[in-house]
Parts: sequence; structure tokens; C-alpha cells
Amino acid sequence: MARNLMRFTGVGGQGVLLAGEIFAAAKIKTGGHGLKTATYTSQVRGGPTVVDITLDDNEIFYPYANDGEIDFMLSVAQVSYNSFKNGVTLGGTIVVDPNLVHPTDEDRNKWKIYEIPIITIAKEEVGNVITQSVVALAIANTMQKALEKDVLVKTMLSKVPEKVHAANIKAYELGEKYANEAMGL
Repeated sequence: MARNLMRFTGVGGQGVLLAGEIFAAAKIKTGGHGLKTATYTSQVRGGPTVVDITLDDNEIFYPYANDGEIDFMLSVAQVSYNSFKNGVTLGGTIVVDPNLVHPTDEDRNKWKIYEIPIITIAKEEVGNVITQSVVALAIANTMQKALEKDVLVKTMLSKVPEKVHAANIKAYELGEKYANEAMGL
């Protein structure tokens, strides 16, 4: 697998850091290298948050993605989208929650933008808004084909309490379904 660079953006409390941690841990379990680097404000909840995820079969020597290197970004907050979108390579993929993020026409000309209501899916279809990070994880993995699904799901389940395993499995399945629909598959 070639190097895969992804970015999740939101605000503190939306679970973007957990999603990055799960991706990195799952890649390491496959014998590869996974790294997440996070940036967030001193606000614990509500401040702009970004996590860059680097997955590679080879050793990772530099932990940060340079602007224009990100292949895929997922955003659930306008303030973070505006702050971090320019790191995405031209023609790259951006997934936004259309209830929270509104790309400009210029953005739509630069990137492949998909609109998936991530938080609504977690809240209304899964029945637990906290599962939004797993919906996002599934969307990213489905669109990027970053890791084998079973490895990622097993890693995700190891990071969440057992009492919410069923909800998180449902969240993953729904994220995968919506990603495939968005791509026309």
C-alpha cells in the first residue's frame, strides 16, 4: 500500500481524535506504521480540532502532512473546515456533514466533495450521537480503502466500552453504506 494521508476536522468533543487513534492502531496491528498527529485549541469542547492520520507500510520519518499532501479530509465543523481544507491535495476527496459544513463553489471546483449527514446518522439511525466518530471512521476507510475492514472494526471495538459494541458495529455498517451510496456503488 502506498502512503495514505487523511485528515479529520471538527471541534473538541466530536471524537475526531479517537478516529485517528483507531486508524493508527489498526495499521500497526497489520505490521505497518500508523501515526496520528492532533492539533486543538485549549478549549476542551468546542474549539477547532484536527487530526492528521498517516498510514504507511514503511517507517514514517516525519509526523506531519505538508499542505497539499492530504488525500482525504472529513469535516464536521465549519470553523475547522475553513482552517484546514487547504491541506488537501487538488482533486482530493473531502466529506462534510452538510448540516454543519458548507463548502463554497470554489471548493467544489478544487476537490471531490461528498455530503453525508454523519451526526444525524449517529443520532437518529444508530441512536447514539457519540458513535459519530465510528460513522466517520467507516466512511473514511470505505472511500480510501485504507485497511481491511475486519482489522479496523476489531481495533475500534478494543477502544470502546463493551456495552456500546453493538451500537458501534451498527455505526460502522451505516457509515460504510452511506459512503458507498455517496460514491455511487
